[in-house]
Amino acid sequence: MPIESIQQDMFTVLHGEPVPVVTRWTYDASDPFAVSFAVQTRNDRWIEWFVARDLVVAAFDGPAGEGDIRMSPQLVAGYDIVEFEARSTGGRAVLEVDRALLRRFIDSSIDVVALGHEAMRMDLDKELAKITRSCAG
Repeated sequence: MPIESIQQDMFTVLHGEPVPVVTRWTYDASDPFAVSFAVQTRNDRWIEWFVARDLVVAAFDGPAGEGDIRMSPQLVAGYDIVEFEARSTGGRAVLEVDRALLRRFIDSSIDVVALGHEAMRMDLDKELAKITRSCAG
């Protein structure tokens, strides 16, 4: 049976903070265009974002994203990272993710669904049914 999802936890530095936070990256073939990125809070709650997998891939080569989510490769104090910036009306958070660990996660996601093959994994009838149900009530 093929693998349908992957998950990787890693320590991530919240920009300007000395103590790392736990982040959880998840990729699921049932939502092949997206990557879930969650940050564990001090109260053991998870704050979750969904970002386009293509955005994460693009961030390895240069700045990527507009609006609420922006990512870019950086060299900070000798560490090769990808900076992840999430903005909202309530503020912004900047996290520094180890580039090699993030690359390993993305490579694993590509093993699940190859880049460019995401649309073949989508069940459009199922997605339309979800939208129709949510609009009906």
